[in-house]
Amino acid sequence: MSGDLDPPEVSALAINVTVPQALRWTDTRRGEEFQLTTLNVRLLPDGHLAVKAYGRPVAGGRGAYVSFPVPDEPELAALVADAAGHAGRLWAAHRGL
Repeated sequence: MSGDLDPPEVSALAINVTVPQALRWTDTRRGEEFQLTTLNVRLLPDGHLAVKAYGRPVAGGRGAYVSFPVPDEPELAALVADAAGHAGRLWAAHRGL
């Protein structure tokens, strides 16, 4: 891109992070218990991160694709921060198409 142009508008930056076994937890939605195994981390326009958790029903089956809040735990906050930093380094080192 030429230096004369405005930078492209990026509408979303998001990563998916697998929750290590030791940090996984369960939560209940509509009477069904889920084990949370994945975090979806988004970079907001103001530079802050937003995170939601997803998982599978403990009883098995596909279940609904619903999001859960992430508990305010230092280990999970560290996982999110580490994953965001790692993703930033991967993006910065991209080799193009």
